[in-house]
Amino acid sequence: MAKHAPKAHKGAYLIKATARTEVIQFVLRILLTQKLANETTLHQLQARTVEIGRILGGWRKSVQ
Repeated sequence: MAKHAPKAHKGAYLIKATARTEVIQFVLRILLTQKLANETTLHQLQARTVEIGRILGGWRKSVQ
């Protein structure tokens, strides 16, 4: 949504996306500590969400 939104609204969409990414990271940590899923898969997903967070952070900085 942020990709196609006017520049004035991109920041809000990116903040929401960042918050959702943080929630996903939290859930993955819970799954890992409770050993409810394969550790290898969880570590791969965590690495991907960290990268997504970096991308979103850079995008937010460029919009501001």
